[in-house]
Amino acid sequence: MAPRGDSVNEEMRQRSRRRIMRATVELVDQHGYTGTTLADIAERAGLARGLLSYYFDGKRLLMQSATHRLMHLELSAALAGLTAGASPEERLARAIDAVLGVAMAHPRVMRSHLALILDPDTGSFVKDPEQRQLGAILQELLRDWGAPDPPAEHAVLRSALMGGCIGVLLPGAELPLAPIRADLFGRYGLAWELGLPPQPAPPDRTTPPARA
Repeated sequence: MAPRGDSVNEEMRQRSRRRIMRATVELVDQHGYTGTTLADIAERAGLARGLLSYYFDGKRLLMQSATHRLMHLELSAALAGLTAGASPEERLARAIDAVLGVAMAHPRVMRSHLALILDPDTGSFVKDPEQRQLGAILQELLRDWGAPDPPAEHAVLRSALMGGCIGVLLPGAELPLAPIRADLFGRYGLAWELGLPPQPAPPDRTTPPARA
């Protein structure tokens, strides 16, 4: 039997890597980060436990990569659902909704991801291949939207999206999605009806907050 070529080996490595990240999201969705072990992930992915360390340097980095991949896939799918002639504003609106949608659909995954980044002892923002793919898409959207410095604006948008996700996920103090989305859309001059609005009209900011 002829040996496999480099391209075939690389495809097999990437396929295994994707299986590991998909298994991580599925298990953390079900059991949370602390309730999911590397052995659980390996079993779900159908791989030997020792192979995980070949692809990822620990559970924390695996969790971040898996979350970045989830956001990248959801963002790509959301943009693919638009018509070919969609405006830059429509595309940016759909992107914002896609990222916020990940937080709403996968709260355990996103809470774990954010907690790992914000941990003062072990936290750090990982720029892995999945994050770079996600960032490249967002920078292209911002460039089309008219940002004079897409990389710098991407850093601002990334921070705003992280803040929005924290807002809807903060245990015991969760905020409704609508006002968070309205703030993000206002920042970029996007009409409320673009993307996938959570309600027909934007929240009424003239109504005073209810007293506790």
